[in-house]
Amino acid sequence: MNLKRFAALIAAAAMLIMCFGIGADAATFTTDVKTESKAIYLLNLDTDTLVYEKKSTQRMYPASTTKIMTYIVTVEHVTDLKGTTVVVDPEILDLLSGTGSSLSGLEYFSGKSVTVYDLLNCLMIKSGNDAALLLANFVGNGDIQAFVDMMNEKAKELGCKDTHFMNPHGLHDEDHYTTARDLALITRYAQTLPEFNEITNTVSAYLSIDTEKEYPLITTNYLIDETHGGDYYYEFTKGIKTGTTDEAGYCLVSTASNNGYTYLCIALGAPSVNAEGAEIETNGAMTDTKALYQWAFDNFELKSVIDEQTPVCEIPVDLAWDQDTVQLVPQGSFSALLPKDIESSSMDIVTNIPDSLTAPVLEGNIVGTATISYANQELTKVNLIAAETVERSKMLYFLDSVKKILKSKWMILAIGIVVVLFVIYLLVTLIYNSKKKKNKAMKNRKKRRKS
Repeated sequence: MNLKRFAALIAAAAMLIMCFGIGADAATFTTDVKTESKAIYLLNLDTDTLVYEKKSTQRMYPASTTKIMTYIVTVEHVTDLKGTTVVVDPEILDLLSGTGSSLSGLEYFSGKSVTVYDLLNCLMIKSGNDAALLLANFVGNGDIQAFVDMMNEKAKELGCKDTHFMNPHGLHDEDHYTTARDLALITRYAQTLPEFNEITNTVSAYLSIDTEKEYPLITTNYLIDETHGGDYYYEFTKGIKTGTTDEAGYCLVSTASNNGYTYLCIALGAPSVNAEGAEIETNGAMTDTKALYQWAFDNFELKSVIDEQTPVCEIPVDLAWDQDTVQLVPQGSFSALLPKDIESSSMDIVTNIPDSLTAPVLEGNIVGTATISYANQELTKVNLIAAETVERSKMLYFLDSVKKILKSKWMILAIGIVVVLFVIYLLVTLIYNSKKKKNKAMKNRKKRRKS
């Protein structure tokens, strides 16, 4: 395994931990942006905060956004992307005949050898279904279904709960579906893989097999294409993948970065045909995405919610001579992505701490937790620690120990036994004395009779 691939795998592992160990915060917000897409997932990648969602767990047809998973499986099974070649097999290309597929021009290079890297460019820039099948056939060792099985296995590995693939390109199939949430998981993982971000953010390139043939690859993503994008173009957008079928509608996966903030947006199911079957020219997935990015950049910022030096509450301390309370502070500072017009003081903080502590208390000891919420949505939960050390009083400790001993069940039992024994002693003594008096009285009577 070469160093570059090893580094990529390490990065991928880190992303998996981030995706599945932490998970997106539950803080979602309402927007006045009117959206056409049936399912949306807008995630701030800096804080892992789900800013907005719309039916993000509803099963949707993904169309060519499927190719993000095709990219993943290919790269994970091909070590040298630029040094490994695939023959453009016309029989594989014929499988797309009559499907109305988007093609990347590989038919012009039939019988030629093309690098896997070039095929990935055809796959992601021009959304070539021809490239998808050639890659699937190559990685699957001549078995495209074996490749599709790898896609489904990878989806499960990434934690996708409602995803199932039937092909590597995204042509419609009733059993070929995903969700906006699952597609976000897939995309975030793909972003850790070699060449993914560079290829998916490429506006134009050329497929050049030899000096005589050169075929242009122009992106299908108008948000990153200043030349052809028109009103769709949004200068802050980077990548990633478009998709369209009549059944899936318009779909788009992309990211955008501005002023230090980065978002991932998944938009699925914007209508592409009307009730009469005529094409709807406006790509709702693109207009939705652009509007939501601008809304997020305009309205949200990272705010300090709680500082590790700021006391949250105080708690009584027993057995301390000159101090009866100790302040609790957060174990660490916490910031959250929040609307710009709110104050940090508007956060709700609910503590979960014991009624009191017993000295000694050491500075930094975890005492309880604080749950921080905004608008009835939990932002985070932090540990609360003692802000200082509180020493124990030896005298108070001794008196408390005595008190505890006196109140212990064994002491109470011992005292009870002593009391019972004492009562028995008194009873025995009384009976003995009573008999003794009777005996003495009898002796006196006998003496009087004799006299």
